[in-house]
Amino acid sequence: MQALDTNTLNLIAELRAELATLKQRVGALELQASQTTRAASAGPSEEDMLAISAAVAAFLGVHARIRQVHLVHSSAWAQVGRMGVQASHRFN
Repeated sequence: MQALDTNTLNLIAELRAELATLKQRVGALELQASQTTRAASAGPSEEDMLAISAAVAAFLGVHARIRQVHLVHSSAWAQVGRMGVQASHRFN
């Protein structure tokens, strides 16, 4: 096996350093994502509940008691919005 020249060794060292930096960044992002997931699983905040309550009261015209709020992970809202936009265009 031939010995690697200096340029190749320098390139390998740079790639290893870059890989170490990327590993640190990924670790930090994973930690942040896990903290965000834990906060989201704790339920809506007091501020969110007040905003939901105000929206329901404005829609119904009366104060309604909110008993439960469930966070739903769904793309249904986006699909309905796209369908509405696409249906509003006329194709000739």
